[in-house]
Amino acid sequence: MDVSIVIPLYNEEESLPELCEWITRVVNANNYSYEIIMVDDGSTDDSWSVIQKLSVENPNIKGIKFQRNYGKSAALNEGFKAAQGDVVITMDADMQDSPDEIPELRRMIVEDKYDLVSGWKKKRYDNRLTKNLPSKIFNAAARRISKIKLHDFNCGLKAYRKKVIKSIEIYGEMHRNIPVLAKWAGFRKIGEKVVEHRPRKYGVTKFGWDRFINGFLDLSTLSFVGRFSKRPMHFFWLIRNYIFYHWFLKQSLSNHCKNY
Repeated sequence: MDVSIVIPLYNEEESLPELCEWITRVVNANNYSYEIIMVDDGSTDDSWSVIQKLSVENPNIKGIKFQRNYGKSAALNEGFKAAQGDVVITMDADMQDSPDEIPELRRMIVEDKYDLVSGWKKKRYDNRLTKNLPSKIFNAAARRISKIKLHDFNCGLKAYRKKVIKSIEIYGEMHRNIPVLAKWAGFRKIGEKVVEHRPRKYGVTKFGWDRFINGFLDLSTLSFVGRFSKRPMHFFWLIRNYIFYHWFLKQSLSNHCKNY
């Protein structure tokens, strides 16, 4: 299979028919063999009914349903397990990602031999304060910690070599850190492509400050694991030295006070 398109979603009933029609038009124009895997992350609207109807109309559309909301990372993880395409492309269901990007993203994997290509929404239509600013802060921290030169780690529009998505596991809020996970799994050729960011047409944003904070916590966890996984005793050595230093400082101050 040429390409798998994995779409995690939560309460996106309005956008799904138009999105699937657009994807189908693009892949057929390029003669790709394909599948569209839609992962319903516990939607409370009629998203699952829409997916069932679409899959009857087009056998290339497949659905996975969660009984409750587990989050985007869990949805992507299950989509990756099911994906069969040589190239796997992820995109959001809210129509802010353009399916017209699919051919070039796939070409960069197949011809340019990238392991992973991340989209960069250089021009955005999000609220600057509630989403753009937190994203810029997170991206700066992720670049510094991972040494991966990407502008938009959290962009939902990405392309992967099949081997990459079968070699990593995503949990928590780790979907923001997939390029980091891929690099640590040994996939070093990570590229970037400027992609179109479209104004939201349906629904409301699912972004919140709690997810932003969780993303930072997961990034900190990755940083810790990456630093000490091969040398765990170094961590305990640092803790020992920290405790000893404070004990020594306390003793020195105590003796100085007594002498005074």
